[in-house]
Amino acid sequence: LKFSVFLSSRCLEFEAMSFMLPHLHSGWAVDQAILSEEERLVCIRFGHDYDPECMKQDEILYSVAEEIKSFCIIYLVDVKEVPDFNTMYELYDPVTVMFFFRNKHMMIDLGTGNNNKVNWAMNDKQEFIDILETIYRGARKGRGLVISPKDYCTKYRY
Repeated sequence: LKFSVFLSSRCLEFEAMSFMLPHLHSGWAVDQAILSEEERLVCIRFGHDYDPECMKQDEILYSVAEEIKSFCIIYLVDVKEVPDFNTMYELYDPVTVMFFFRNKHMMIDLGTGNNNKVNWAMNDKQEFIDILETIYRGARKGRGLVISPKDYCTKYRY
């Protein structure tokens, strides 16, 4: 399934990978997904399946899902269908990825100033796997905040 998106006279094509990943359709389902997973990291992408940024992130999520299934489970949540967490987690960006371990919100210092979530679409599969592994290792050691293996600060990028 492919979508064509027209942005400023450019046509971008994305594979619709979101249908291959499990969706959570209620606040209760999100809570249960976070509560019920005892040994693995829970990665939740909040956004819209039709948004170009989400489609890009979903491609990365789908491409890593099989490789990381031993230590991480991925879910997708549509913020319009499930608005319960929009205010609590400040879900205002087109795509937001958050992490939980044993019912605890895991934070990661990416160098952006926002340690609660990843609020952009990742471009590299291996970078995302590295982030997941870092969070998982830190979570297993009881840490609530871990440092990203790569600094995503835009301070010196012009």
